[in-house]
Amino acid sequence: MASVDWFTQDVPNNPQMPQADFPQNPDLGLLDAYSRAVIGAVQRVGPAVVHIQVRQGRGSGGSGSGFIFTPDGFILTNSHVVHRASDLMVSTAGGERFPAEVVGDDPDTDLAVIRGGHEATSVPLGNSRWLTVGQLVIAIGNPLGFQHTVTAGVVSALGRTMRSRSGRLIDGVIQTDAALNPGNSGGPLVDSQGQVIGVNTATIIGAQGICFAIGADTAEFVASRLIRDGRIRRSYIGVMGQGVALHRRLVRYYDLPSDSGLLVLEIVPGSPAQLAGLRERDVLIRFAGDPIAGVDDLHRMLTDERNGVACEIEVVRGTELLKLVVRPQARAE
Repeated sequence: MASVDWFTQDVPNNPQMPQADFPQNPDLGLLDAYSRAVIGAVQRVGPAVVHIQVRQGRGSGGSGSGFIFTPDGFILTNSHVVHRASDLMVSTAGGERFPAEVVGDDPDTDLAVIRGGHEATSVPLGNSRWLTVGQLVIAIGNPLGFQHTVTAGVVSALGRTMRSRSGRLIDGVIQTDAALNPGNSGGPLVDSQGQVIGVNTATIIGAQGICFAIGADTAEFVASRLIRDGRIRRSYIGVMGQGVALHRRLVRYYDLPSDSGLLVLEIVPGSPAQLAGLRERDVLIRFAGDPIAGVDDLHRMLTDERNGVACEIEVVRGTELLKLVVRPQARAE
């Protein structure tokens, strides 16, 4: 009897033979949609992502990521990637290489702008204000020298506080579990629509799935000032806090401009905020007549023009609406 090779023999398709009825997996459609979202976001943003090779002094150096965010070639990255760099070499996704120079550097937010005079594919900054915990995010960068690497995850938390290398606390930071490694710094964090909603900046050494990005709203403000002035001039009032939702009854009763405000978590002793009578657990809702929905709003208003100028602030303390006067001071360089 001839032997039968069950592993290689083709089995004829017999229409009379009953076919196995395999159930459809309802998750396949969701997985396909997830894949399409990631692919679409990468195709939109990936061409604008660059690898930055850095040389600092004699022989020392490193590398990081960045992305071209204006049509005329300005590149956004992290301050710690390019700070005190003597030479910068940028490589695009298309394989082009060109030298670049630092336009402006802000260690307080760990953001910097560089430019090489080379026009290439760009992607504008999106909006980080409406992010939701749990939504899909994609990180694109050059971890450990592996160029144009893509990782995906979710927004793990919003409104985190992180200390920058200058010692200043950066508020409104996005926490994500999209894997980041050394070299990812300065690359874009992207949502499922292909919008840049953050700039990847840091991980916690020894932790897994705890990574951070500076929100796009902060990045847009800082980048515009760096392009204009080369630095950020700031005043300060001496509070640390986070954005919180306000009770609907308070919003309606006082006809507040927003349904959120800045919860004061800590006040620096002797600061303008303490001298003005601001207290911990107060919720700041207006500064100089403009609404404050979160820490990014306050940072944008604390420019050097505010130094020594009396500014009225409105706060919710418990269920009471109060008006105080604060005089911001110049921040020490």
